[in-house]
Amino acid sequence: MHLLSFDFGTGGVRAGVFDLETRSMIAMEEAKYDTVYPRAGWAEQDPLQWSSALRQAGRAAIKAAGVKRVDGVCAATTASTVAVCKRDGTPIRPALLWMDCRAESESRETANVKNPVMRFCGGSDAVEWLVPKAMWLKRNQPEIWQDADVICEALDYVNFDLTGKWVASRMNAACKWNYDSDVHNFVPEIYAELGISDLTERLPQEVIAVGGAIGEMSAEMAADLGLENRPLVAQGGIDAHIGMLGADVVSPGGMLFIGGTSVVQLTQLAQESDVSGFWGPYPNALSDGDWLVECGQVSAGSILNWLAHTIFGLDEKGHAELIQEVVETPSRAEGLLALDYWMGNRTPLRDGALRGTMTGLTLGHGRSDLYAACVDSIALGSANILRVLAERGVEIDRVVMAGGIVKNAAWMQATVDAIGRPVDVADQDNLSLVGACVCAATALGVFDNLKEAAKHCASPTRQILPNAERTNWYNKTLPLYCEATEALTPVMHHLAKVQSGNAV
Repeated sequence: MHLLSFDFGTGGVRAGVFDLETRSMIAMEEAKYDTVYPRAGWAEQDPLQWSSALRQAGRAAIKAAGVKRVDGVCAATTASTVAVCKRDGTPIRPALLWMDCRAESESRETANVKNPVMRFCGGSDAVEWLVPKAMWLKRNQPEIWQDADVICEALDYVNFDLTGKWVASRMNAACKWNYDSDVHNFVPEIYAELGISDLTERLPQEVIAVGGAIGEMSAEMAADLGLENRPLVAQGGIDAHIGMLGADVVSPGGMLFIGGTSVVQLTQLAQESDVSGFWGPYPNALSDGDWLVECGQVSAGSILNWLAHTIFGLDEKGHAELIQEVVETPSRAEGLLALDYWMGNRTPLRDGALRGTMTGLTLGHGRSDLYAACVDSIALGSANILRVLAERGVEIDRVVMAGGIVKNAAWMQATVDAIGRPVDVADQDNLSLVGACVCAATALGVFDNLKEAAKHCASPTRQILPNAERTNWYNKTLPLYCEATEALTPVMHHLAKVQSGNAV
């Protein structure tokens, strides 16, 4: 049995063909698409490029696998990448990418909503999410809003492309739309209070659980991909969250740590509890009966790539050499302190108006020192997340790490040292592709539930241990990182207003 999965990331889509019998990904291909930054803090993509990239990567993966038929298909995408479409799928404006933070003031307004469902998101929506972005669209582009038949996430657009059906993932709805996943209903009164009462009618109305069946692939899409059959399309979800299935960290106590353009740390609880500062816990978002908690850092690998390529002008070879230099001298930036808020803070501060800083600079510092300081800042941000989780009583007994961080030895080891515990690193560098195959296998009825399927399909791991000396340095530096954040917050907020054109 063969399964086809897609993972739509920030820069492109990967397609993979998974052999369920051998539990292995037998082919994987990638196609790119563009991101446009019209203004500071804004980020947009063209959904038509997603469609083109899906077909390009899908055809290539199927050809590389040497198959003509696949049994199931599933996609995972970035969350909170909001598309605005006509009913036939035609986009009427560029999609607002997940990292777009233009709706910062709208996100703050969501904190005034007292509906009990808001407790699932800690009392307010993040600047990245669909609801604040919908508020911004209605206020600032009313003609676009009026013309829109569908406001949806990238995942919903992709599933429409695959099947011709508008459906929502229960995961995305629960985590990003203020959907009540406890009783499985929309909450239109929340939207009404926020001035977007007409959002409900623009959202996909059928909400399907992760691993549920959407329907057959359209004949047109099957032909475009070079398939001789029309496979079943299963419901997926948010890329990193679906990776929990690929890592088999679905049960409480496990954590998936995916480091890429951003960082997402995910864990599940057996019951509802206070995780203020984080997103959730969301009931039934991934698996029935569990409560999903989402943590993360908005900018991570994107900072390192920006520094290496945009600021230093390095090519990939030069970037690799820079990484190796930092690996060999990891303590070189101990006299510098950077704050990793280039695009705001996701958790535990939940503040989209924070900005990146670096202090302690002298004329004696070079690019390796600056790069190492940024590596340290991202690692400290991760350590701070686990520190606050522990304060909230969330026990983590296993961390699985995956994503682009695994290819950056300096960043990976720094993170392991900063959190001060052994980490299992996944051999498969794209757990979202594996997790999407878990969803497809479950929808096909091969397994009774997602947890059983995850145990069968999960990627093997290898363990990395922390360096005790470096862990001690991070432990001593973390309070300074927190103090600097608090002290510089007014300055960062002012600069964010200047960048948005709202400064007095």
